[in-house]
Amino acid sequence: MAPTRSKSRTRTYDSAKTRAAVVAQLDHVHAAVSDLTPGQLALPTRLGEWTVRELAAHLSMAIGSVARILKEPEPSKAEITLLEWPLGAAPYAAGVDEYTRALAADNDPVELLDRTAEEFLRLLPEQRGERLVAARTGAMRLDDYLVTRCVELIVHTDDLVAATGVEIPYDRQALAIATRLLADALAVKAPGGSVEVRVPPFAVVQCVEGPKHTRGTPPNVVETDPLTWLRLATGRMTWGEALEAAAVSASGERADISGLLPILS
Repeated sequence: MAPTRSKSRTRTYDSAKTRAAVVAQLDHVHAAVSDLTPGQLALPTRLGEWTVRELAAHLSMAIGSVARILKEPEPSKAEITLLEWPLGAAPYAAGVDEYTRALAADNDPVELLDRTAEEFLRLLPEQRGERLVAARTGAMRLDDYLVTRCVELIVHTDDLVAATGVEIPYDRQALAIATRLLADALAVKAPGGSVEVRVPPFAVVQCVEGPKHTRGTPPNVVETDPLTWLRLATGRMTWGEALEAAAVSASGERADISGLLPILS
């Protein structure tokens, strides 16, 4: 199991592995969308009024944003850190929704993903990871922004699977990155050491103010699998639904973290 994260340690991500994870998961999404019928593209999703077609367009937009912001001037200074990104995305949801609908209405989703993959592979290799980019939520390091793209890809791959019933692979590295980032964001949102949240095999974090665990079995433990954690952290599943489905275990009087969820919405 991964070591517990503490307040004094910030997780780092290997640049080459992150870039490879984005490419791998984008390939999985592209292959799946390419095989969808018009009827499947018209299916509803769990994302409000979006259809599968709009979900595919959004994925193209989310990864295509890398190429777009790399063409813009480099910002003079960073405005947000990686761990601030999940907690600051909500105010931009309306704009994302509007742009996604327009993109889906005017473009074929497979052609969109074709162009997205081509631009990503053409523009990214020569870019240094420390380069600042003007992300929607604020200027941040390119390597950090690519970590957020893994979250977008994995979470929305799960949305595609839920909507279509099609089996789509999850790149292990991309899944690990998404799991770790949202687990670490929970520890930032509710700092402390009284509850240990375990998402094997990728992440263990301590959070919530109160008596801190130092050795042995912690008195308050939450444990779940990566996909369930991502659904909880993004509001795709409620705490009650996860408990009822036995998809999460929670022991200890402080182990109910429902009030801290979702992390990213």
